[in-house]
Amino acid sequence: MKYYSTNKQAPLATLEDAVVKGLAGDKGLYMPESIPSLSEGTINDMKNRSFHEIACTVAQAFFGDDIEPETLHEIVKDTLSFDTPVVEVDDNIYSLELFHGPTLAFKDVGARFMARLLGYFIKKEGLKQVNVLVATSGDTGSAVANGFLGVPGIHVYVLYPKGKVSPIQECQFTTLGQNITALEIDGNFDDCQALVKSAFMNTELNNHMKLTSANSINVARFLPQSFYYFNAYAQLDRMGKAGELVVSVPSGNFGNITAGLFAHRMGLPVKRFIAANNRNDVFLDYLETGKYTPRPSIATIANAMDVGDPSNFARIQDMFGIYGDPHKAICELISGYRFTDEEIAFTIKRVYNECGYLLDPHGACGYQALIQNTLDKEETGLFLETAHPAKFKGTVDKILDTDIEIPAKLKAFMQGKKQSVELSKDFADFKAYLLAQ
Repeated sequence: MKYYSTNKQAPLATLEDAVVKGLAGDKGLYMPESIPSLSEGTINDMKNRSFHEIACTVAQAFFGDDIEPETLHEIVKDTLSFDTPVVEVDDNIYSLELFHGPTLAFKDVGARFMARLLGYFIKKEGLKQVNVLVATSGDTGSAVANGFLGVPGIHVYVLYPKGKVSPIQECQFTTLGQNITALEIDGNFDDCQALVKSAFMNTELNNHMKLTSANSINVARFLPQSFYYFNAYAQLDRMGKAGELVVSVPSGNFGNITAGLFAHRMGLPVKRFIAANNRNDVFLDYLETGKYTPRPSIATIANAMDVGDPSNFARIQDMFGIYGDPHKAICELISGYRFTDEEIAFTIKRVYNECGYLLDPHGACGYQALIQNTLDKEETGLFLETAHPAKFKGTVDKILDTDIEIPAKLKAFMQGKKQSVELSKDFADFKAYLLAQ
């Protein structure tokens, strides 16, 4: 499989080049030349398969031409050391719980897969060291840092906005040491993401060190997230609930919903998608006006979605570029909603009191979007619960006036000593720091 840039000005790349480079030379995002299809029989049979078997089927379709089957299966097996269960929350509304991995967030799937794939390429090519740059608004940093922790030949630099991630999230990537360095940026997530993109475009830096990204701009980060969409469908199919499926995705940088759209293009029978936003509603504005207008992000209690210029919007536009009117085609498959902090808090409290289910602020957006969308009688609603509520303990405790339990996995991170390097949002400072390494 070859990979092209969404800006169409860079040469085609192999999977290895796309993964190691992260971003194309023309600043575009890599996309596979074709999206493979799975047969209806293969998808119908997934209800009889394990998560590992389902993921191997999807991975083989995407990566089978570039990686030996045994190696690919081992990477998938090592990645998926946990399940992604579907849990009933309300009448005909289910949660896809993506917080059962090592850092209790959905990004464990993509980050662990990418770490293992990049490690494979480094060993295969005999590369000395690859430096991974990752911007985070919360969960990406912890998932990537823990996925790459101790991997030979890789050093990770996590850029995060000062004072804008939860204390528990911060502990998950600032206490690790070894090959993980946390950079505390005096700015917001968009500033962190801009620094990463600027680094890739800087000739002096790239001559000094080999750089790649572990954000969802990297194909090896977002493509594996399609695994759990197929797994969710298989679970609902076993219940007889997969016939008219509506999937609601809490959306920030739009890598997660893009992975769902890839699964749909591969043949997964999703009736429609909902992009659930917090007050950072650039995509909803696009749906309503047909114009994409990035703007500075706004801090909310659903902080992982505080993105004012979602990178993966370029991939969504590219996917629908085959249609005469891409905006119309996007609107036919995807709807959008926005929620304020007050509405998110109300949803968390209501669902906890009435359904006995504890939502995190991001999952609350996904759930409420299904409620406001008013599902038809025959439709099944599935929302993605993207992180464990305890990762936002201060927020959730305040909303519910309670003291939610912190899982042992999270407690372990909180025992370490925080280590981070403070930097301004000025690229010159960031560049000088990297050149000194």
